[in-house]
Amino acid sequence: MTTELTADVCVVGGGPAGLTLAVELAKRSVSVVVLEQSGHFDRSFRGESVSPDSVWLLDKLGVLGRLEGAYQQMHGMEIIDSGSTVLRADFRRFPYPHPYPVEMPQPALLSALADLGQEEHPEHFTLVRRATATRLLRAGGESGPVTGVVARTPEGELTVRAALSVAADGRFSKVREMSGLPYTKLPLDRDVVWLKLPFPSEWDDRTYRIRIRGDQHGLFIPTHPDSVRVGFNIPKGGLKELRAQGLPALYERLGGLAPELAESVRSEIRSWSDTSMLDIFTTMVPRWSMPGLVLIGDAAHTLTPILGQGVNHAIIDAVTLAPLVRDAIDAGGDEAALARAGAEFQRAREGSVAKSRALQLRQERLFALHGVGGVGRRSLYRVVDRSQKLKERVLGGAYFQLQKPGPHVVEAQSPSTRV
Repeated sequence: MTTELTADVCVVGGGPAGLTLAVELAKRSVSVVVLEQSGHFDRSFRGESVSPDSVWLLDKLGVLGRLEGAYQQMHGMEIIDSGSTVLRADFRRFPYPHPYPVEMPQPALLSALADLGQEEHPEHFTLVRRATATRLLRAGGESGPVTGVVARTPEGELTVRAALSVAADGRFSKVREMSGLPYTKLPLDRDVVWLKLPFPSEWDDRTYRIRIRGDQHGLFIPTHPDSVRVGFNIPKGGLKELRAQGLPALYERLGGLAPELAESVRSEIRSWSDTSMLDIFTTMVPRWSMPGLVLIGDAAHTLTPILGQGVNHAIIDAVTLAPLVRDAIDAGGDEAALARAGAEFQRAREGSVAKSRALQLRQERLFALHGVGGVGRRSLYRVVDRSQKLKERVLGGAYFQLQKPGPHVVEAQSPSTRV
């Protein structure tokens, strides 16, 4: 059976970017259909860190109040290199309305966004679950403008005709592939093995921890309500070699970085299926749009896991694009108006994304140093540690691109923050 829907906008992907965009469009009386491949949000995600700017936006959007009790503020960051603490940051000293990153389970965030759309804007917001995009509709042949999306569902084929389609389907975006928009995937020198353990009693649960030993490093992220997510680096493509060494090699690697976890990793990680591997790369997409289609979030600009920037930029992308689409529809909603909106969206956002990417790549290079380079890294961190202004400058590039210093929540200052 074939079903057909018509909307102003069809969003492919019900992650933070897609659902935030859909809610913001529906709030502006723009009809939107979201196609989400999974049947539910109750699944495991690695990306649960939400940067302070995005917490600020979620508060302004009316989402944060729906999540009370489902997230945890983080008050500090600590870097220990070769057994010595080289940098501590106390987010409570940062002079912003929302200074804290939070750890927020993505199922809770996505459910809150979906509920907000369905409850407050039911006439404009439609979420279709278990819908997998299979092809783009085009006018006038394969090279023509995109006019909608065809999806596979358990009930049969679904066609969504829309003036604008949005690829919000993540770092391995199928819609980006189907569009033919060119991009460059830049592999980095490492991959990350992820696992989850019970939270150790000797740690406080409001601090991000980074442990470095030579060219090995680990991220230790408190995870609501009572566990810690652990990510440690391996050489690019090195998982097969690590597995060949057996689980004792994993135990040794993690025990060397965090002795506090040595016992629990042996008791909790009994097979490689208790771990997962994240392929670390960044994606450069010269053009984020074409007639009838816009890419947002990881589909437009894949970032690395450092400082939780994926979710952050996904949410900011959404609140940037929504008013531009509304303006384009008010201007007639034709192909030219929507194309201008797509171009303006990229102009508003690509500088901020480039800034975060550059910061992440600098940190990647620092983490990889060892020997003499490791000595230099430790010296650099200690210099930053001695100056609160330097801490604010370094972390501000990732955490505080939107908020202005001050005790009160302020109105956004640019098109990229109109909510």
